[in-house]
Amino acid sequence: MSNVQGYFDPRFESVRDIFAAQQQDPQARGSALCVTIGGETVLDLWQGVVDKDNQQVWEQDSLVNVFSCTKPLGAVAILQQVEAGKLGLDTPLADVWPEFAQAGKAQITLRQVLSHQSGLSAVTETLPPEALFDWNVMSSALAAQRPWWAPGEAHGYAPVTYAWLVGEPLRRVSDTRPGQYIQEHICRPLGMDFFVGVPDQDLPRLAHLSRLRNQYGDEYARALFASMGKPEGMGFKAFGNPSSMMVSSNERHWQQAEILSANGTGNARSLARFWQVLAHGGKLGEAHLLDSELVDEMRREHVQGMDRTLLAPTRFGLGVMLEQPYEGGGFGMGPQAYGHPGAGGCLGFCDPETQVGFGYVTNAMGPYVLMDPRALALSREVYQCLRSVD
Repeated sequence: MSNVQGYFDPRFESVRDIFAAQQQDPQARGSALCVTIGGETVLDLWQGVVDKDNQQVWEQDSLVNVFSCTKPLGAVAILQQVEAGKLGLDTPLADVWPEFAQAGKAQITLRQVLSHQSGLSAVTETLPPEALFDWNVMSSALAAQRPWWAPGEAHGYAPVTYAWLVGEPLRRVSDTRPGQYIQEHICRPLGMDFFVGVPDQDLPRLAHLSRLRNQYGDEYARALFASMGKPEGMGFKAFGNPSSMMVSSNERHWQQAEILSANGTGNARSLARFWQVLAHGGKLGEAHLLDSELVDEMRREHVQGMDRTLLAPTRFGLGVMLEQPYEGGGFGMGPQAYGHPGAGGCLGFCDPETQVGFGYVTNAMGPYVLMDPRALALSREVYQCLRSVD
């Protein structure tokens, strides 16, 4: 267990032991865990390696792509614009993005986009690989896209298109590139070592991503992967159009793009810090993310039921997943917990009841749709420790 670095409160030693035991898996590479309770950090741990040759150890300041754990930062960024009165949750998005009104989208609202009800989970037209890294091409493709279903009548997760559905309105009302906005208004004020678009000088700190072999996930993962085998279907296009979505995560143009749905790069400490503030209703000490009324709206259930993209039952607030109604789909804490997993196993969330902020990251990607069993084992043990203290 000597491989584990960092700090742990003795009350949570069993969590540290589980974290260390996970490194015994022959396919394990690197990971980090950070947990806050109230204003206090009780776990800040890291272990393993960052490079593909397993030679370079994971350091205190190593960074990794956290995929969809980025989405709540985009949600907070656009909700800050709502707080400032620059756009409304329930007014047409086309008010600030006129081109968006075409193809039956004139009445789609920011609320529908944030809760995955807009019917814009994927772009139908096959786009060239380089389109993913051209902001204007992606924004224009979504402006032209006809919804896959009548907006508001169902929900289907938007794994990648969310970046432009949220980011283009953000860019227009803030007059700032989305990655820059998130850096200036969320990451820097909170002291988060986190980027949506990694600067040149920070690229050497990035961990190399790899996939766990011979693991097939649960029934929902298998159904999703089967749907992705149909090239004209929404599942395939949501995750694979442009095709560069599936193959670029270790490449510099992905690492430095500003895809606020999927390419946030940071560490467990940064995720825990973000969620620590939200666990306290959006304000903690000098840190202010959002007014508590908007945080309450963010974590209120907006949709629940079978997700047309993920082919699993999901519950969403605004830009966040809520506790899910099936075994292994939730956060492993109280029923009010909310946050977001990232492809491959990363997880960031809070539980307002216990005032927990939680961040877990790894560069060994598993095949699960929502929660990864590694992160879930850790969060469940944190909860057990809290209950035994009480």
